[in-house]
Amino acid sequence: MITHIQGKLVEKNPTDVVIDCNGVGYLLNISLHTFSQIPDREALKLYTHLIVREDSHTLYGFSSVAEREIFKLLLSVSGIGANTARTMLSSLSPQQVKEGIAHGDVALIQSIKGIGAKTAARVILDLKDKVLKVYDIDEVSVNKNNTNKDEALSALEVLGFAKKQSERIVDKIVSQQPDASVETIIKEALKNL
Repeated sequence: MITHIQGKLVEKNPTDVVIDCNGVGYLLNISLHTFSQIPDREALKLYTHLIVREDSHTLYGFSSVAEREIFKLLLSVSGIGANTARTMLSSLSPQQVKEGIAHGDVALIQSIKGIGAKTAARVILDLKDKVLKVYDIDEVSVNKNNTNKDEALSALEVLGFAKKQSERIVDKIVSQQPDASVETIIKEALKNL
């Protein structure tokens, strides 16, 4: 219903903020991650998620669309409520939560206060496919089409190296040397394969 709120920052606390929009103050519950992202200037825009219950209407605010989407995914898991989801996004960055789920890192998810082994396993089981298939909001902007990387990968595949292992090593090389030529990527990869 309310997708974002933009206005003047009136109050800023580690767990919530108040934003004044044309004389109406909105209280938004936030994670520590969002708190760390909020600038100290007055003008502020937060992406929101409204939870309507019988006894309350609660707004949650997020510094990015990506964080809001992770929050919504977490809410879809049985046993994870809004406060637990917010705690998860306070303990870990949205990227860490996403990677923990994608890689099936039960220990990482379980390291969050209030999350036991069964809940961590359920979060990973329920969300792994959704995170891997659907959720690439951050990565679209970070991983531009790197034709050198693609060419190097196909060359390594032709040489008989396993695709997954090659991808891991080539990704590491490209992250360290974003402007590396195809030849450089292949030579570096061959040293590590």
